[in-house]
Amino acid sequence: MTTPLYGRMMDVPLTVPSLLAHASRHFGTTEIVSKRIEGDVHRYTYRDCEKRAKQLAQALIALGVETGERIGTLAWNGYRHLEAYYGTAGCGAVCHTINPRLFPDQIAYIVNHADDRYVLFDITFAPLVDVLAPQCPNVRGWVALTDDVHMPRMSTAASSYEALLAQQDGAFDWPPIDERSASSLCYTSGTTGNPKGALYSHRSTVLHALAASLPDAVGLSARDCVLPAVPMFHVNAWGTPYAAPLTGTKLVMPGKDLDGKSLYELIETERVTCTLGVPTVWLGLLRFVEEAGVRFSSLKRTVVGGSALPPAMLRMFRDGYGVEAIHGWGMTEMSPLGTLSTLNREQTQRPPDEQLRLREKQGHAFYGIDMKIVGEDGRELPWNGTTFGDLHVRGPWVIDRYYRNDASPLVDGWFPTGDVATIDQDGFMRITDRSKDLIKSGGEWISSIDIENIAIGHPGVAEAACIACPHPKWAQRPLLVVVKQPGNDVSREALLRFYEGKVAKWWIPDDVVFVDELPHTATGKLHKLKLRELFRDHVLPSARDGRN
Repeated sequence: MTTPLYGRMMDVPLTVPSLLAHASRHFGTTEIVSKRIEGDVHRYTYRDCEKRAKQLAQALIALGVETGERIGTLAWNGYRHLEAYYGTAGCGAVCHTINPRLFPDQIAYIVNHADDRYVLFDITFAPLVDVLAPQCPNVRGWVALTDDVHMPRMSTAASSYEALLAQQDGAFDWPPIDERSASSLCYTSGTTGNPKGALYSHRSTVLHALAASLPDAVGLSARDCVLPAVPMFHVNAWGTPYAAPLTGTKLVMPGKDLDGKSLYELIETERVTCTLGVPTVWLGLLRFVEEAGVRFSSLKRTVVGGSALPPAMLRMFRDGYGVEAIHGWGMTEMSPLGTLSTLNREQTQRPPDEQLRLREKQGHAFYGIDMKIVGEDGRELPWNGTTFGDLHVRGPWVIDRYYRNDASPLVDGWFPTGDVATIDQDGFMRITDRSKDLIKSGGEWISSIDIENIAIGHPGVAEAACIACPHPKWAQRPLLVVVKQPGNDVSREALLRFYEGKVAKWWIPDDVVFVDELPHTATGKLHKLKLRELFRDHVLPSARDGRN
């Protein structure tokens, strides 16, 4: 066996602090704008951000934080949280973003499982910290992300972030770091069992940021201004805090206010060109702009993920406001981005209806992610757009096992996502459903996502969810649960008629229930498990009266 011929290239590690160092050096005057918890708007530059992140790194080292130790954050999207991303990873520690929307017992479990040494928190979460602190004895200290003037009254002993930074000068060189060492930790927010940790490396984070910035992915550049409405505690805001410094993009952080009015005003004031967020956030924004009779003057595109992008929302963004809505898909276990619904040159020449059908899908993989669908026997299924199977993925930013769990979830080197999907000849993937949410009626599968998307297309529907109900003949039949648009009195019969000609007759729901609101998970997805519990005793009309 011959010895390989190695390239004669520098061995420069791919590390998280190198992203901010690049932005500071080459885009040093580009702004980072934050809507602060204190109520005002804060502005500074990438150069300022790096200096303060270095001060935080110095402060953590002075506190005795060692390489690999976890530093938790309970915080909204803001400049101090961004500094925590880089200051922790930059001193060799691990930034552990915690979702404050989880139940306190779940949060305490996560803090203890991660073995966080310190927790940095926004002052809105002071009451939550008072609940958590007695349950988290291994946390050495709690740090409020504010100054001395705005320190909240608490029963828990806490220090001021600004006072902590003031003790350091920022004259600090980022130390050499092994690119395969851990940089950040995110926990899944699954609806069953305890959350599981995805431990990302410096290398995987940088590669994800590079790929996400490609023109046919999120497509950030130094000419853009990006507003991540997806929280920084939700899979690192889908990588935006890393991709923006990499590309020199102006970064706008919305803080805690994600209502339609607040987002619109920030988008217009800062001339935002790109946003990222979940459908529930964009429903609020679109409702506001429609009711206020306003338009977007700078916004060009929005990436929608976390749950399926309703076709009606895609069309409203495009036809009503000239904004390109890009459907995205990913998972915590994938850092998280895996596919995006951007079109290639040939696809943009196709008829508009065909282009729309492609954009409604979750999209194609971009470099770094490979995917396949497999049947019950584990064999790969064809990419014909109709055959569906279990979706498996692999790539350099996909986990190979969960944090503090040596059992690998991989199947033949692939990660099973738990989604059921089709892939067409163009390589566009469409999620049919989560495997646990599929409805099996008379031995045939019905996609709850397709049922929901049609319902949302009705002008009288604000939000909809479809779940399985037991049936004596068909085993399961679909039940549609609907939130009406304000001021609209759409009826059950009108909604059921709306399905005619859009799906096979046996796909049409057997019943419609109207509710004031739908339950959501901590990341904004429909909480199907809770819905199934709420309606487990619901009797469908066809089951009650014996109709087929």
